[in-house]
Amino acid sequence: MIRLAVILFLIAGSVSAQQAEPPVPEGEPPMTYERLGRILFALDPETQPSGPGFQITIADVPVLVITDVVADRMRAMVPISSTADLSAEDLQRMMQANFDSTLDARYAIANGTLWAVFIHPLSPLKKDQLISGLAQTVNIANTYGTLYSGGAAEFGGGDSGDLQRALIDDLLKKGEEI
Repeated sequence: MIRLAVILFLIAGSVSAQQAEPPVPEGEPPMTYERLGRILFALDPETQPSGPGFQITIADVPVLVITDVVADRMRAMVPISSTADLSAEDLQRMMQANFDSTLDARYAIANGTLWAVFIHPLSPLKKDQLISGLAQTVNIANTYGTLYSGGAAEFGGGDSGDLQRALIDDLLKKGEEI
């Protein structure tokens, strides 16, 4: 019965998500590659353009930010480790954290690497969403193996505990100047 309810919830969510395009935020211009770059350079003056994206360092952590303007998507990524040494317990803990404590960032696996990622449509992305998503991505990379936390408020209903928010607050303060 519970599985059926979850399946119906997921189907209903994906149908409604397919029907409505995300609105462009009021009061802010659409996010573009150029605007994204200006924000990243304000956060880290040493940001480097790299193909369709940027390499930025946040709290001493290198972050790769990739855009696909045709698909209207962006992705911020931090490599954490090789997947070769992941245990079943590691995988379970990451999935628990993805449910309640990573919030907008996620743990993901691709090409034999464990990643911290923030993925979002590009044009409706607000400046503060970007900044918070970057900080959450760095936080879940830094707290892998301990808190598994994005550092923002915990969604709840899951298995995760204490959180760290300082990096998000620090970056949002830098973002006020943009």
